[in-house]
Amino acid sequence: MTNALHLDVPAGVPWIDFTREFDAPVAAVFDAHRDPAKVVRWLGPRGYEMVAERWEFVSGGGYRYVHRDPDGNEYWFRGCFHTVRENEFALQTFEFEGMPDEVALEFMTFEDLGDGRTRLRGRSIGRTVEGRDAMVSSGMETGMAEGYAQLDELLAG
Repeated sequence: MTNALHLDVPAGVPWIDFTREFDAPVAAVFDAHRDPAKVVRWLGPRGYEMVAERWEFVSGGGYRYVHRDPDGNEYWFRGCFHTVRENEFALQTFEFEGMPDEVALEFMTFEDLGDGRTRLRGRSIGRTVEGRDAMVSSGMETGMAEGYAQLDELLAG
């Protein structure tokens, strides 16, 4: 089953809030964010290839990866994992290298709903409202929704 992505993009402020529920335990959802072999199978739009040059989902770790669309266009991303608490919380920076200087600070909370279900709750705070709006207009919501649908498939698999 695919659960809906709920995105809140309030006018006039540089942040985005999201929630998404999964029919899987917290430990499995957290591990799918930590393990680079799993991350490359679900993160990003359907039909894109992801290659993780670096993925260290630990406090003080970092990441850099590329998404390749079906036409071979590349989109590079990078950031640092400031704080990661097992099965509970992650705080990271996020930068699309095509928009330098528009680094976002992102918080993710992994909530145990009981009965083997998880709620992922996040906030992404951009440097400017314009930068946040550019990220939203780039197709971010579709990419997130498709990525989380792929995560559902991985978790069910």
